[in-house]
Amino acid sequence: MTRRFLFVLGSARPDGNTELLARRAAEQLPPDVEQQWIDLAAHPLPDFEDLRHDTDHVRPTEGNVAELLDATLAATDVVIASPLYWYSVSAHTKRYLDHWSGWLRTPGLDFKATMAGRTLWGVTALAHEEQEVADPLVGTLNNSAAYLGMRFGGVLLGNGSKPGDVLNDTEALARAKTFFTQEAPLARFPYDG
Repeated sequence: MTRRFLFVLGSARPDGNTELLARRAAEQLPPDVEQQWIDLAAHPLPDFEDLRHDTDHVRPTEGNVAELLDATLAATDVVIASPLYWYSVSAHTKRYLDHWSGWLRTPGLDFKATMAGRTLWGVTALAHEEQEVADPLVGTLNNSAAYLGMRFGGVLLGNGSKPGDVLNDTEALARAKTFFTQEAPLARFPYDG
């Protein structure tokens, strides 16, 4: 199966440090690997409406929600490129992940079964030098992958606040060169040991 990477950009600003780092990592992918990039700021999603106990779940057929759904289903690898905002993912990114809840209940999608075995990755830039502050973001992505039976490739962390700062983080740039070559294990919840 040909690998197809979906890069979901969750920053509130274009060409931010997270996107720069994600693009550096993506440059290392083999030329036969398909890449699709979707900027959530340019493709805004409506607030997620929880219809969990209702019966009118319908597959979206147009607009940004349908585009994101189709791209997600087509991807073998989903890369969440979200800056660290208040120690977790951005609002744009959280809204995208919230829509996964609706897709889980959409008749005919089998979203959970379709995503099982695929790989979720993360890329983030943070202003702190102490990378532990990104643990909530890492946990959000890991646990989301674990719930769906996905693999989790981890999160590529880079340091940067002002535009372009991450390009001075030589350690992050070095990690970017091999980030997508690592074997991604099956995601596990922390209590699974």
